[in-house]
Amino acid sequence: MGELFRSEEMTLAQLYLQSESAYCCVSELGEIGMVQFRDLNPDVNVFQRKFVNEVRRCEEMDRKLRFVEKEIKKANIPMVDTGENPEVPLPRDMIDLEATFEKLENELKEINTNQEALKKNFLELTELKHILRRTQQFFDEVNSTMEDPNLLEESSTLMDPAEAGTRPPLRLGFVAGVISRERIPTFERMLWRVCRGNVFLRQADIEDSLEDPATGDQVYKSVFIIFFQGDQLKTRVKKICEGFRASLYPCPETPQERKEMAAGVATRIDDLQMVLNQTEDHRQRVLQAAAKTVRVWFIKVRKMKAVYHTLNLCNIDVTQKCLIAEVWCPVSDMDSIQFALRRGTEKSGSTVPSILNRMQTKQTPPTFNKTNKFTSGFQNIVDAYGIGNYREMNPAPYTIITFPFLFAVMFGDLGHGVLMTCAALYLVLRESRLVAQKNDNEMFSMVFAGRYIILLMGIFSIYTGIIYNDCFSKSLNLFGSGWSVRPMFDPRTLDENKVLQLDPAVRGVFNGPYPIGIDPIWNIATNKLTFLNSFKMKMSVILGVIHMLFGVSLSLFNHLYFKKPLNIYLGFIPEIVFMASLFGYLVILVFYKWLAYDAHTSRNAPSLLIAFINMFLFNYSDPTNQPLYRGQMVIQTLLVLIALACVPCMLIVKTLVMRPHLDQSPGPCTVVSLSPRGSYWMCVLSLLQFNFGDVAVHQAIHTIEYCLGCISNTASYLRLWALSLAHAQLSEVLWTMVMHLGLSSRSFGGFVALSIIFGAFAVLTVCILLIMEGLSAFLHALRHILLVTFTWLADVIVSVAKCLCF
Repeated sequence: MGELFRSEEMTLAQLYLQSESAYCCVSELGEIGMVQFRDLNPDVNVFQRKFVNEVRRCEEMDRKLRFVEKEIKKANIPMVDTGENPEVPLPRDMIDLEATFEKLENELKEINTNQEALKKNFLELTELKHILRRTQQFFDEVNSTMEDPNLLEESSTLMDPAEAGTRPPLRLGFVAGVISRERIPTFERMLWRVCRGNVFLRQADIEDSLEDPATGDQVYKSVFIIFFQGDQLKTRVKKICEGFRASLYPCPETPQERKEMAAGVATRIDDLQMVLNQTEDHRQRVLQAAAKTVRVWFIKVRKMKAVYHTLNLCNIDVTQKCLIAEVWCPVSDMDSIQFALRRGTEKSGSTVPSILNRMQTKQTPPTFNKTNKFTSGFQNIVDAYGIGNYREMNPAPYTIITFPFLFAVMFGDLGHGVLMTCAALYLVLRESRLVAQKNDNEMFSMVFAGRYIILLMGIFSIYTGIIYNDCFSKSLNLFGSGWSVRPMFDPRTLDENKVLQLDPAVRGVFNGPYPIGIDPIWNIATNKLTFLNSFKMKMSVILGVIHMLFGVSLSLFNHLYFKKPLNIYLGFIPEIVFMASLFGYLVILVFYKWLAYDAHTSRNAPSLLIAFINMFLFNYSDPTNQPLYRGQMVIQTLLVLIALACVPCMLIVKTLVMRPHLDQSPGPCTVVSLSPRGSYWMCVLSLLQFNFGDVAVHQAIHTIEYCLGCISNTASYLRLWALSLAHAQLSEVLWTMVMHLGLSSRSFGGFVALSIIFGAFAVLTVCILLIMEGLSAFLHALRHILLVTFTWLADVIVSVAKCLCF
């Protein structure tokens, strides 16, 4: 069926690489990305391998580049990314790169250290400037307090008259500093309690924010001055200031000295600001130069690290002149791998060519599916559920159609589909420019990676929107309705009644079906939901059963390819018969009911749901639900018995057929005096490696999972109907409650209101119906796409269950 529909054929190959060319050969193999190296040193510690020092040097260079990148981002400098993919540097170039990165790191660290010291000095001078500016005001307040005649009179009355004339005048000490504004209340309470109220505190806020030199954050501080008397209080005050991380500064006592110091501080601040500006300019120039090449440096270093890490997976021969590697590679790409090895040998300057030998092995090769920019998104969706076994059918090509179609069944709206298609077309047509921009936004990157998926979802939504005749909750009457009211009602009847019932059995009322999609008259019918419920529910069941039958049918190609006739006769055939006898028959009943009943006999049409339930109950005497056709009881009874007979066939027969050969140890296929058919079966069964208990558990879990899955998955497909109706109702509610308000007025004011309301309608349409409802339908489509991978996913589930049981 071609390599697109099946995983690539892989082979195990052995590489002999000369020591001087091994690095270049591995780098060339890494560029083409067609080989997977095996670890030939699983028991060797990673710190004891040959190239561990080179890996450490690469990690050190990567650390330095991360430091440079951090500094560039901190300075808000955009990093240039032209999309260039540089070649892996040669081993001799590592010394030059290390020297470049070392020089750059040291220069940036030196600049940062000097800049931090300058900023710290600038902060101290700035705080001292604010202290000197506020100090004079504090001293004036204290002097006015100390010179108050009332206070002097009060203090003199408290003294002994004999001591009043001999006591020296009161002299207060003080300290001034700066503290964080939020610590002022706690700082003041602590001073009052520790010093017992014998200090005098004045503080004022600094209006401008100050930059912390260590973190670069903006902080708000306050200036304070504390007056006290005695060395004991001075010691307590300084300890409290130290505990609250307040910065203390020397402050002269006389106004003249404070004025002279303020002038000197202002001069120093101006000089320091000039030096800071020059330092910042130099730092910006260094970072801007690094920003142009830092991305390329990252790629080079990480490629070098990957090469040395890969070389650590190889064995070294006793002569230390040759490296031996084992790789898994696609058979179809052997020529490309040989060419890459020759190119690596030439680049290294070696004269001894590298050798590539295919090996025979019984190990199961890894699964590899080739993808391109179109199929990669669909392959990722399939791989999210699990990766198939080697050489199994690849469900991704079928997902290209089934996934967007199932999404469109739930999302079907012509208008919304056009918007989604336009958005996806923009991403597709400008993909090279958007790739070059390297947007780091995770949400945008995810949407951009699935641009082709979104494009197909939009195109299929346009198709289903035409089928549903739904465009922003409105119908398009392109061909004229097939219904007519004139044969049944006169104009007076139409004017006097808001609701009238049209009978399609009356001649001339129904002139035939609408050419494509649903007739637009259903958009104004009161029983619109009843009709659409019936239509979309049956459509969901039909699509679901077809989808499941197709998923199970893929297993046939796997059994044929791997030559497992036992799985075909006792696995695939009972599975397909079981599903077709029950749910395939239900689909046939749906089509039969549509064809067998017309407008005259539709009133007597039986319910398919009740008929299907009665089929399992063997109840054919229900007076409320007559048979659909003659001989229904015999056919349905036979189908149920066939389906029930398939269960023990899957559960028991296969295990019993294999039992005589399961407990024997596998060996070479040697057959003596057997018939040709028996010889063939003996060769097939001799390859099995399981005992009877394992196979019995495997078959039991697989049968239960399959039978219950058929029922639950058929019911699960009804979400196609539910999500479709939900999307249509949300669209209709949004139109009625928002857009209808702007269209209700025909004046100029209504035109202005319509412009505003249309903006709100557009925003709500994009946010709710396109994004939220689109994501909801996307997730439910993922649930259904699981059924396409049913052939191998069931085996994965069974294997996990076996591990849990044993």
